[in-house]
Amino acid sequence: MTLLMFIAGLLTLLLGADLLVRGASKLALSLGISPLVVGLTVVSFGTSAPEVAVGIGAVLDGKTDLALGNAIGSNIFNVLFILGVAALITPLVVNIQLIRQEVPIMLAASLLLLLFALDGQLGLSDSLLLLGLMLAYTAFLVLQSRRQTQAAQQEYADEFVPAKSGSWLDRMPVQLLLIALGLGLLVLGSDWLVQASVVFAKALGVSDLVIGLTIVSAGTSMPEVATSVMAAIKGERDIAVGNVVGSNTFNILGSLGIAGVVSAASGNGALAVPAAAINFDLWVMSAVALACVPVFMTGREIARWEGGVFLAYYVAYVAYLVLAAQQHAALGAFSGAMLSFVLPLTVITLVVVGLRTAPAAGANSP
Repeated sequence: MTLLMFIAGLLTLLLGADLLVRGASKLALSLGISPLVVGLTVVSFGTSAPEVAVGIGAVLDGKTDLALGNAIGSNIFNVLFILGVAALITPLVVNIQLIRQEVPIMLAASLLLLLFALDGQLGLSDSLLLLGLMLAYTAFLVLQSRRQTQAAQQEYADEFVPAKSGSWLDRMPVQLLLIALGLGLLVLGSDWLVQASVVFAKALGVSDLVIGLTIVSAGTSMPEVATSVMAAIKGERDIAVGNVVGSNTFNILGSLGIAGVVSAASGNGALAVPAAAINFDLWVMSAVALACVPVFMTGREIARWEGGVFLAYYVAYVAYLVLAAQQHAALGAFSGAMLSFVLPLTVITLVVVGLRTAPAAGANSP
């Protein structure tokens, strides 16, 4: 029954997120918001709606470790697994705006969360600041969109607005109904998923944090998986990357910001940050965000071999969590390798960038 509840909760979350994205996207366009802003905000944030729903549900149920683990684990999963799989399908194009603006913002958000968590909790002031930065970032994107080229707007219009003019989705009552149904399904699905996850954690003898970092984070990231993989298959390779980067920023600023505010408002106090997350998982998340910088700059694409490296690191990360949770005999040897996880990933990619860009720079010099 627990497994059925977990699957039902996951499917309900995915359906709710899909309805919410469809309704919100069409409503935004009906209100005159540009397709570019819809793509960068509504769609990216909409695919993160399951993380928000699970975070709120976990906090209200007193499982703050699950809420935190879900957000951190989703960010690690998004970059290492989703981009890894998508890049193996086809090399991914990285838009110059992602390199100059979106990735640095994602990295800054990751480091800010790490800084806030060092004292062992995310207080109300921390959460309000995260949420305020999310609102400011969204407003910045709206203002910036007015200076975007017509070609860029058309790209997002083609990708996210497939319905023909005059269709039933163009009617505002239908759009509002889809949004309401989506939100309702998100609430219901998150409740089932949290309940099932707690049972799993007890049965497997692992913490809520580990369950959130693995099973729940992978489950709530299914919208990002579907969006990025399908975008890669359809040839929209830059959108596959943009969706992941946008969702990661929202997971930190939006999901945890909202969860922290809800926790304080419900009388549960600050979000406690487990020592395991402070000592390891938050550093991995920040290292993954940092690794995006040199990888994305390599010819402004993510090559297949780089996708393979990302995927291999995700497998190693999950293996470490499993060994640590079970206190396996091999944990000591494996820990020695994992302690050097951050440095090799960063150094190797930086060296590769230097080797690959140096000839091009020399060829372009007078």
